[in-house]
Amino acid sequence: MTMCEFIDTFPAFLTYWAEAERKSLNDQIEGWATGYMSQWPELLAKQIEDYSTQSLDWRQIAHEKVFPHLGERLSAMQEAHRNLLELCEPVYSKTQQALTFDSNAIFVIYVGIGCGAGWVTPFHGLPAILFGLENIAECGWSDSEAITGLIAHEIGHLVHHCWRAQHGKPIDSGPWWQLYEEGFAQYCEGLILNSDTWHQANQSNDDDWLDWCQSRKGWLAAEFLKTVDAGKPVSPFFGSWLEICGKSETGYFLGHEVIKELKKHLGLKEIALLDNAEAYSRPILDQMRKRGG
Repeated sequence: MTMCEFIDTFPAFLTYWAEAERKSLNDQIEGWATGYMSQWPELLAKQIEDYSTQSLDWRQIAHEKVFPHLGERLSAMQEAHRNLLELCEPVYSKTQQALTFDSNAIFVIYVGIGCGAGWVTPFHGLPAILFGLENIAECGWSDSEAITGLIAHEIGHLVHHCWRAQHGKPIDSGPWWQLYEEGFAQYCEGLILNSDTWHQANQSNDDDWLDWCQSRKGWLAAEFLKTVDAGKPVSPFFGSWLEICGKSETGYFLGHEVIKELKKHLGLKEIALLDNAEAYSRPILDQMRKRGG
């Protein structure tokens, strides 16, 4: 029987924040690292390493992007925290039924430095999903509808990683892998919830996200191809702090459309075990580009 374990660090954050909120940003960040987050050294190390691998200064990101907004987002983080505790297990149960998936999982709830609203990674030696409340609040995903989609999306990543590990397949990197991996998780989100859900469409102040993406699918495909072929980073298609023509996270839509096309000829697990993401994804994007839109 599979088990879901919660590591809930939010009560410790609230204790830290009760004293830190009146301090300077530098003191807040120092207290976050040496007080609150030091209780979970593996979690702290993962976040610092995430920025280090991108040659970014985590303290600068925290100072400019995260800590100036924690106070105003506290209520949204509290709502997200309640909904995560209530909804993670039911959504995980739906996953087991919808995808015939069986694995233990850890759900880690924390307030971090902007590494992501959700993040699948080993934790304590087991498959885990890290939920960053600061990013969830920033994206406007705290309500039950949006957070249900986010949970399903991240569980989609967990399924992908577990299936590949079971078959000795590595987790790759690069722009084509990111498109394929995020597309797979987005497709799973819909399967798990038995609805064509898009948690990205619940972004703050962006009610027409899905319509915008659908009406510009060919253009988005062309832009992605052009970006990759120019050797430029594809982060504007995926990062919540970046955007394409005023829209963030459009790569999730594009990846979903790739997986939807692959699903016409392959089973879901076959798609999960593909070795060359570019070989399967590029022709589909090229066809989208030619069809326009």
